[in-house]
Amino acid sequence: MARFPKAEAEVVALAQAMTSGLADNAAVYPAPPVVPVDLTSLISAYMSAKNDSIAAQAAAEEATADKDDALDDLADAMKSDIRYAENTVDYDDDKLKLIGWAGRKAATALQIPGQTRLLEAPRQGDGWVFLDWKAPVDGGAVAAYRVMRRERPEGAWQEVATAVISEATLVEQPTGKELEYRIIAVNKSGDGEPSNTVMVVL
Repeated sequence: MARFPKAEAEVVALAQAMTSGLADNAAVYPAPPVVPVDLTSLISAYMSAKNDSIAAQAAAEEATADKDDALDDLADAMKSDIRYAENTVDYDDDKLKLIGWAGRKAATALQIPGQTRLLEAPRQGDGWVFLDWKAPVDGGAVAAYRVMRRERPEGAWQEVATAVISEATLVEQPTGKELEYRIIAVNKSGDGEPSNTVMVVL
């Protein structure tokens, strides 16, 4: 769904587009809660208040307050027409574009994470190993990392830890064996491609 603009110039530009769009498409929008002529009056009121604030620098605070009130009135009126328009055409994007607005954006499905990168085991000791890695550069946001281990050369991969940051210190690891580690990034959509493997003998 489009977002209502915050910048004054963008609010007025949308108001002008809505005014002409509603006037030119009365068959599509037969009964807006704020009719085009009233929107035009509100636009004029805002523009007048804005000009007053520029001209009357000595009374800038008061003039700016008038301007802001006028803009709020215009924005409230426009939002009322936007709600009316969205309901009238059931968020049809093409029809909403007739008044300068837009329909709901289609929800984007969360992608699975990409491949975890550059796994290393820079420090290790008797029964422990410190692993670090880099987050994927593509795919969906990572919720956690699964730390996998197997005994070389053909042992089954087992999940031995879960991390929410890109490092982990594993303790009570088997000693005297060749072990391989790899990392898999995961989120609600599934598991990413496993990282490179590192071999450790503790």
